[in-house]
Amino acid sequence: MNNQQWIAPEYYNLTSEMERHAPEKIALKWLNEQGDYEEITYGALRKQANQLAGGLAALGLQQGDRVLVMVPRRIIAYVIYLACLKLGLAIIPSSEMLRAKDLSYRLRHSESRAVIAWSEVTEEVNKISDDLPALDYRFSVSGDSDELGQGWLDLEGLMIDQPDEFAAVKSHRDDMAILAYTSGTTGNPKAVVHSHGWGYAHLRITSPQWLDIKETDTVWATAAPGWQKWIWSPFLTVLGNGATGFVYSGAFHPKKYLQLLQDHNIEVLCCTPTEYRLMAKLEDLSQYDLSHLRCAVSAGEPLNQEVINTFQREFNITIRDGYGQTESTLIIGTLKDTPIRIGSMGKSIAPGLVEVVDEDGTPLPAGVVGDIAVHLSMPALFHTYYKDPGRKESCTHGEFFITGDRARKDEEGYFWFEGRGDDIIISSGYTIGPFEVEEALMKHASVKECAVVASPDEIRGHIVKAFIVLKDETAASPELVKELQSHVKEWTAPYKYPRKIEFIQDLPKTASGKIRRVELREQENRAAQE
Repeated sequence: MNNQQWIAPEYYNLTSEMERHAPEKIALKWLNEQGDYEEITYGALRKQANQLAGGLAALGLQQGDRVLVMVPRRIIAYVIYLACLKLGLAIIPSSEMLRAKDLSYRLRHSESRAVIAWSEVTEEVNKISDDLPALDYRFSVSGDSDELGQGWLDLEGLMIDQPDEFAAVKSHRDDMAILAYTSGTTGNPKAVVHSHGWGYAHLRITSPQWLDIKETDTVWATAAPGWQKWIWSPFLTVLGNGATGFVYSGAFHPKKYLQLLQDHNIEVLCCTPTEYRLMAKLEDLSQYDLSHLRCAVSAGEPLNQEVINTFQREFNITIRDGYGQTESTLIIGTLKDTPIRIGSMGKSIAPGLVEVVDEDGTPLPAGVVGDIAVHLSMPALFHTYYKDPGRKESCTHGEFFITGDRARKDEEGYFWFEGRGDDIIISSGYTIGPFEVEEALMKHASVKECAVVASPDEIRGHIVKAFIVLKDETAASPELVKELQSHVKEWTAPYKYPRKIEFIQDLPKTASGKIRRVELREQENRAAQE
């Protein structure tokens, strides 16, 4: 197992990957629902990032500081990430859907010195009542900072009169670059530490073996800033390969997406399974010309075989599945030039790097179900959980990090997904911890107890379902269901709300009183098969 080609030079800043491309080359093309269009060259992108890095440095932000970033699909998002990384700041990617409670935890736990927020979502930061002693700066993007109150500064104003050259700080390959918060089965989100060296390894793993991006390509990766997947593909893999990234700032509509693929001659597409499913359901697919599309990949959860068949039949292109985690990068996939095994997850990105192991971390023979595990030597594996190093150790068996998912491997090295080994819910590509939803529900006056599990869904893969024991059983009603759903959206990110709610008298529990979510999950799986 040779991973040496993925190990970064000792001193390495991942923005160097974007510095080597021709300045006149178009880096990004941006379009919104109203038809507004912008584009920027690599040269202009670098200059703006350098100006912002200079402005942030002038205020006193310095290497090692943490910065929470919450911006939408806009060109300025790329400028912000490049500027922060050149300065050696660690970025906390955060969705615009996060609520004050979510943001407060991230800001306190990370001891962030700054928050950078799109003007339309600054109000959630303003709602935070907790003391944030480390937070020195609040920067708003694309808005009148004078109207926002509470000490907001105009981020773009920092770039004025700054030189358009800025030398990246001397980063060690082990220095923190990204601090990504991901849902856990219990308690608060885990904070995953990724280094600059992780970016080096990621770029050399996903590009040649999975996404297969070429400099001449126009690439549309639909993930939004705020998610690790955005750093994977739209940001690092597109810009690192000198391609042109297509950025659409608008709601998902299957016909609109197909029209954009046709009109903008997209060569490489990276979508969620849900987006592919909804496009495949259209009856008039044959009217779209996707002849430019040579590579289509999917990640986040297994993709239905009928969807793959539809795209193969209508467009003569095979969607290639991929599997990874916030803690790593793509680690299993239907790799380029590898024979496809219908229904499988694909192969490990390198022999021996990903295995199916038993509880002791010993690789299992073909056909035996066990834990999907990543060898600890993998250069794109995270360093640690921030402020909680013991958590990584608890997920380590022998020489492997345990992902929490189950699979079997066949004689030819193909992985076959068997399900999650824990209570995490993956819905439309979003990773959701049951605790976050249960905590929000328990704040409602009507709720006595609750348990949240994944329920199979044809479009989203799974949806969030809540089993609720009410203080007053007679209060159960369709109106209360809607009220509880709205309540969850107010307390935590809206994508986490339970799309299904069932009122029950008692929750299944162990002898020690722990809720048996596994029993509820199995009940949902049985119901879906009937």
